[in-house]
Order: sequence, then structure tokens, then C-alpha cells
Amino acid sequence: MNNQATLSSKELEAIKAIRNAIASKGRLPSLRELMASLQYRSPRSSSLMFNRLESKGILKKKKNGSFQFIDLGDNSIHAQTVNVPLVGTVSCGKPIFSEENIEAVIPVSNKLAKPNAKYFLLRASGDSMNKTGINNGDLVLVRQQQTAKNGDWVVALVDDGVTIKELSISENAVILKPCSTNKQHKPIILDRDFKVQGVVITALGQVGVL
Repeated sequence: MNNQATLSSKELEAIKAIRNAIASKGRLPSLRELMASLQYRSPRSSSLMFNRLESKGILKKKKNGSFQFIDLGDNSIHAQTVNVPLVGTVSCGKPIFSEENIEAVIPVSNKLAKPNAKYFLLRASGDSMNKTGINNGDLVLVRQQQTAKNGDWVVALVDDGVTIKELSISENAVILKPCSTNKQHKPIILDRDFKVQGVVITALGQVGVL
């Protein structure tokens, strides 16, 4: 069944606003942001819209009461995509891909996200990897894994914070190297006791077609 056929024009507008917020901010819009986008007079109207989209399977309520966006994509190409979670704000000490951090589930071409592996999307922050084409605000496609090799661009958990860097492994240390035009960024030198969360596949840009 095509869910989009059962959606009203106002619901389709809301979905567009949600997609735009995810593309530009990496998260769902707040009630007031949706209110402004749809020219509602009160946040209550936004709340009712979220509830309507939940009833139609577009949104899913998480355990903490917030919503997760389930992007149905274009049904004509959906069979050629893999559903990939977009990670939102990460709480210290919690796995980056835990349920409470997932803002949306987005279809990504299976030419990028191979069906035999797990992936997540992460919004890059800062310019420490801009020489590689990963710029501030870009969505980054990451293959979820706990190991990596020399030269991989990794998502690493360091002191409960997440960073994207180039991995360099020596006999005595692990170095997370920035690849940036900004000389203020310095390598992070660690012992071997650190956690790889995944390996970067590609940067998808700030909007882009997923």
C-alpha cells in the first residue's frame, strides 16, 4: 500500500518541513519550528500534526517521548535502498547508534550502503576533515564496525566524545589525524585502548539526494 496516497496536502507539507530540518540541522524540527514552517498559530497544532503522522507510520515515538522520522522515500525506488538511521545528539557514554539517539530512518541507495552490513548517518561538526570533502554540517555515511585499518576515516569514541579522523596505527600508539586546511587542528595521540564506532564510507553533503 502506498502510504503517501492517504496523506493530506498539509501532512505532505509537514513531511517536507521535517525532511528539510533533517537535511539542514540533522534533527526533527521543534514544535515552534514546524509551527513557523506551516504557518500555524500555536505549537499545539504542530503537536497534533506529529500525532497524525505517527498514526500513519511516518513518525515513531521513542521511549523518551521524542519522535523518530521514518522516511518512506519514493516507492518506485525503495527496493533499491537500505534504511539507515540518522543519529542525533549523542549522550556521553552511550553508543552512538543507540535507539534514543536516532532522529530518523532514511533510505540510502544500496550502491552506497551494501545490504550485508550495518550503517548509520552522522552529521559532521567542524572543519577538521575538510580536505577529505567532509565539511561542517555534512551528513556522513558510516559503516558500523569496531575495527579499522591504517588510512581509514573512522568515527572514534574518545573520552565519551565522538570524532571523525584519519586513523594511523604505529607500534606504540594510535593517532587520529585531522585532514584540514585549519592548522589549529592537531593529531590526537592515544594508546590502543580506544573505541572505533565505524568507518566513513562517504560524505553526502548538507542536503543531497540520499
